[in-house]
Amino acid sequence: MKNLFFSTLALTAAALTFAPVASAAVDDVQATRLEFLNSQTKAVDDVQTTRLEFLNNQTKTVSNIQKTRLEHLNTQTKAVDDVQAARLEFLNNQTKAVGDIQKTRLEHLNTQTKAVDDVQAERLANLDAQTK
Repeated sequence: MKNLFFSTLALTAAALTFAPVASAAVDDVQATRLEFLNSQTKAVDDVQTTRLEFLNNQTKTVSNIQKTRLEHLNTQTKAVDDVQAARLEFLNNQTKAVGDIQKTRLEHLNTQTKAVDDVQAERLANLDAQTK
């Protein structure tokens, strides 16, 4: 029984002696694990930050492309408007020219009609003079 008592006492003493060392080892393992998890979290954060920056750059690029396309379309629209304005001005000038030509023709015809009327009036006057 003495042997059992001394064995138990020795085991208890050994456990008490090594318990702080084991506790410190557990604390070191936990600290190492926490540091590892922190570094992984930082790495994930860095990757996410890099991805967000990449997506922001892509968005800016798409916006710039769309802005450039809109400016190009606006320029084309202005050019088309200018061409249409020039065509309308040309057609108006042609219409005015045709109006002027028709006016000149009508004046010529009126002059000819007056000349014919004058000739006929003179002939009638001669016929009247001959008949009297």
